[in-house]
This record gives sequence, C-alpha cells and structure tokens, in this order.
Amino acid sequence: MSDGASRTPPHPYERVAAAFRERIADGTWPPGHKLPSRTELGAEFGVGENVVRRAQEVLITEGLLEGRPGAGTFVRPTYDKRTMLRTPPPGVPRPGVAPAGFEGIWESDSLAKVPAPADIAARLAITPGDACVRTVYEFLAERQPVLLATSWEPMAITDRTVIVLPEGGPLAGRGVVERMAHIGITVSRVTEVPRPVRLDDAQAQLLGMRAGAQALRIMRTHYDTTGRPVETADIVVPDERWEVTYDIPLPIPASG
Repeated sequence: MSDGASRTPPHPYERVAAAFRERIADGTWPPGHKLPSRTELGAEFGVGENVVRRAQEVLITEGLLEGRPGAGTFVRPTYDKRTMLRTPPPGVPRPGVAPAGFEGIWESDSLAKVPAPADIAARLAITPGDACVRTVYEFLAERQPVLLATSWEPMAITDRTVIVLPEGGPLAGRGVVERMAHIGITVSRVTEVPRPVRLDDAQAQLLGMRAGAQALRIMRTHYDTTGRPVETADIVVPDERWEVTYDIPLPIPASG
C-alpha cells in the first residue's frame, strides 16, 4: 500500500481551522475582526456548529483567536503592554489591587462568611475554615478585561464594622490601609510574592484569552504593626498585557 493511500484524511475541524488560519494570515480577517456566527460558518463550510466550535478552540489555544463572553469570537488584536508600577514614587498611593495610575474601571463581588482555604488561612495566620470576606475583582480598560484579583479579609477583624465589605459602605474602594485605619488598625507593611503561572480555563474565559497563557500571580499581604496579617490577595497579571515594574528608591550617599 502506498504512503498516499495510507494517509488518514484530515478531520473536518482541521480543514476548517486551516481555512481560518489562512484568512488571518492574508488579512481577510484582520486583528479585532469578529467572526461570523457558528451557524453562518457551518453553512459556509458544510459542517456542523460543533465542528466550527472545535476549530475555533484550536485557534484560541494557538493564540490566533479569542473568545469574549457574550460578544463572540474575535481575531486576537495586538495589545500594547501597560506598565504596572508596584513601588510607586513618593506622593503616589502605595500599590493596591488596582495598579498605580490605573484609569480603567473595575467590577467587584464580595461574599461574606466564606471558609478560608488552607493556603489562604496560612497566609492570614488563621485556622482553615475561619470565616472571611472574599472579594473578586475584574479590571477593565477600554471595555476589555485586563486584570483579575481575589482579596481575602478575616471576619474576626472586620465583622460588625462599616468596612466589612471592601467595596461597600462609607469607605468603599478606599483600599486596605485607609479602611483598616478607620477601625483603629495601622497597616505598617505589605509583602508581595510574584510567581509565574498559566491561566486556567476560568481565568482565560474572563480575560478573553487562551487557557495556558503566561501570567504573573502576585500574592500580596498587608500586615499591621503587631505583624498580624489583615488582608491577602492574589493578583493575576496577564503577561501579554502588562509589564510589571518594581521601582526601588535608594538612599543618596552623604557627600564628603
């Protein structure tokens, strides 16, 4: 039997994916272009919608397409990286969940009495299962999600106070330092531990990116003057959208 006769014909989704790649490469579908619906594409290529979906998933994995929940599938645009300054100069507020100088908007969802997972409990020096307020943030710039964060605060500290919800009450959105000061707690230091990660399926869907894309996970914790952790957060920073910069001032040597 000849080699040609032994070859397995390409699966229909592979044929469709190849056609999509060609349209992206020759500019028929430029960056930012919204693809027709799966019904339209299925009719054009003579395949079912599931075949079109699988072809799209292949190109999303390759980084050529991106899915935007509720909006459709698009040719991935070229993003200009933003600078995330984690140690701002004097006069600029210390780093919060939102990057210094961030001009976009954010959406948040807080839930009280969430049992602390073991890793979060260790970071907060509490017992696993202790009640916390968990706040999930999604940051948007130019109507596109660009950053994710999840913050945890022990309810043993904030329960029955006006700051129990970080984005609710009279100090909504003021940040950990100012909110804790309102209930007599002085935050004296912040630690950050950055680690490279890959976006999981849920994170990728929220950001309109492919699962497995490179990101930086910044594990940030605020401490009071006694060394007690009062808040911890995971900030997920997509690599292709941010340049993380730590600008560290140095003392000026005395002259003479």
